[in-house]
Amino acid sequence: MEKIVERSLLYDFYGELLTDHQKMIYEDAVFEDMSLGEIAQEYGISRQGVHDLIRRCDNSLLEYENKLHLIQRFLTVKDRIKEIDLLTENEELSRRELAERIRHISGQILEEL
Repeated sequence: MEKIVERSLLYDFYGELLTDHQKMIYEDAVFEDMSLGEIAQEYGISRQGVHDLIRRCDNSLLEYENKLHLIQRFLTVKDRIKEIDLLTENEELSRRELAERIRHISGQILEEL
């Protein structure tokens, strides 16, 4: 997964677990694409302090995912929903076959949750 997409997903799922200070700096660095120097100047801290804080935030967000697996589950469910969408476009399946396959996939989704 591309680094910016991974960071965005991690922040979307676990960002609220960061402190307000961490969120502001992380958002400036990751989403506003501000340099370490710009952030340091804005918050009155050193560039090294900004760098360390961002690294700690990345590590914390990854730890949350490693323990909770919410993103992994989300992506799995998303893939299964795409499967259902593809099945509904398949005109060669009978209604019964379609219903059975959708029931099977929905069962997998429920197990994942």
